[in-house]
Amino acid sequence: MYGTPHIVSDVMTTTVAAVGRRAPFKELVEMMQDWQVSAVPVIEGEGVVVGVVSEADMLPKEELRDDPAEEYRRLRPPADMAKGEAITAGDLMTSPAVTVRANATLAEAARTMARARVKRLPVVDETGLLEGVVSRADLLKVFLRDDQEIEEEVRREIVARLFSPPDSAVELRVEDGVVTVIGQIRDTSLVPVAARLVRAVEGVVDVRFDLAPGRRTAEA
Repeated sequence: MYGTPHIVSDVMTTTVAAVGRRAPFKELVEMMQDWQVSAVPVIEGEGVVVGVVSEADMLPKEELRDDPAEEYRRLRPPADMAKGEAITAGDLMTSPAVTVRANATLAEAARTMARARVKRLPVVDETGLLEGVVSRADLLKVFLRDDQEIEEEVRREIVARLFSPPDSAVELRVEDGVVTVIGQIRDTSLVPVAARLVRAVEGVVDVRFDLAPGRRTAEA
């Protein structure tokens, strides 16, 4: 990727709601409501993250509240059944917590979220101390980047290197994050390379090409 990619510390929230292992169920519900979050880190000692309690961890309490039929209960994972009986963060939490470092790129954080199927990640330092939280919404902030700024980077770092005159003559347009490259190029085999590089530019939603093979002459 050209330029300097944003990292987690650029977008994360540093004022974080966190609880200890002994935090009661009701306190967890109230905290999530007050902070408008779907999960909270569980910490111990000086702030080392030992787990995360999410709404999904707490939902079995309501799911099993009216004592469903035994057949239904047998279909639920044992861990969920145990969480239905839990009353503290230590018993409810998913551990070890899936975390991310502050210097990770946004793409790395997004891949971690996707693999773990979580909406938020505690951000920790090298010793596991809580530094903040990054959410899906935080990672999507990169797509608020101005079209003109994207166009300038693509033109400078990619088009100027791959499709420079006199061998090529291209125009560049960016609208709502969609990059369109129009014109003539000498080497069409560079298009897949250009597509990969443009998509790697932060804020790019998609890239389209309207190119024809050809060569720009000095008189053209």
